[in-house]
Amino acid sequence: MDDMRNDPMMLRSIIMDHYEYPRNHALVNEEAYVQKHMASDSCIDDITVQAKIVQDRIEDIRFDGVACTISTASTSIMSELLKGKTKAQAKAIMDNYFAMIDGADYDANVLEEAIAFYTVGKQANRIKCATIGWNAMKELLETSEDDANEQG
Repeated sequence: MDDMRNDPMMLRSIIMDHYEYPRNHALVNEEAYVQKHMASDSCIDDITVQAKIVQDRIEDIRFDGVACTISTASTSIMSELLKGKTKAQAKAIMDNYFAMIDGADYDANVLEEAIAFYTVGKQANRIKCATIGWNAMKELLETSEDDANEQG
């Protein structure tokens, strides 16, 4: 993964692929899904992220709405990267992603294609775009933790 950061064309092709062909890009109308609507006041981004979390595992992630290239691509990558993971695994990946965006130390190996956004932290106007879907998922996980604590 570290080598990919030295190949701007590869990073651009990952972002464009996920923008043009976003994965998990359709909402479902099922009670098993929790959802979070997010909108940006500085960009066109207005998306809804859904997650199906069963016990400790993220079984599915979906999203839809109007979004810029960075937002669509980062949310698409996030949905692929976190699907099938436990809550703890997902949190570790998200912590690394936010650390990367913030310019802090991070483990590139756990980020897979999300490494394509490693320069976003240098572009303040793009940080919100690159994190809007990730923040929605973070809130969904926190909500599912709160629900589990109330039931337990």
